[in-house]
Amino acid sequence: MSGSGTVVGPDGLRRCPWGLETESMADYRTYHDTEWGRPVHGDDALFERICLEAFQSGLSWLTILRRREGFRAAFAGFSVEKVAAFTEEDEARLLADPGIIRNRAKIAAAVANARAAAQLGEGELDALVWSYAPPGRRAAPRTSADVPALTPESTALAKDLKKRGFRFVGPTTAYALMQACGLVNDHLAGCAARGTQLGAP
Repeated sequence: MSGSGTVVGPDGLRRCPWGLETESMADYRTYHDTEWGRPVHGDDALFERICLEAFQSGLSWLTILRRREGFRAAFAGFSVEKVAAFTEEDEARLLADPGIIRNRAKIAAAVANARAAAQLGEGELDALVWSYAPPGRRAAPRTSADVPALTPESTALAKDLKKRGFRFVGPTTAYALMQACGLVNDHLAGCAARGTQLGAP
């Protein structure tokens, strides 16, 4: 569906094509309609999204959605303070947890990212991430092919995060974070969810 425009769902509403993936329409549709592209604020909330985007690398987003509650339980609700205090024993516990993606490098990155976020101070991860929201109003993408994989802003955000000790935050992952957290509005023109976004125009 790389060049597709909006498609009509069973409820008659037009959506971005990925929001109606047949593999699991309900999971994707709910995430598309209620979360993706809506502004996310707060250090813990953004830390969760950074972690989930990193764990998604190389996998289907559906895999992450289906394990999201498992991730939240395993990572102490994605509390920056709590995860920053995780020990080697905690990392070993996570490697044995079937409720998450048991990838040693990604687990270690999540802990390292919590420690990097904790070093920033309260509220500073939120301020840092949102400082890379692109200025001005962009034209709505008309098809999926019009949506970039990365941008100058996501490249700069990734560089800044890496400089501060964050891992698994390349420019493509950073742009996925920006899309998911509402720094940009990449719902396609005509998508029913596009007009509900309260952040980026």
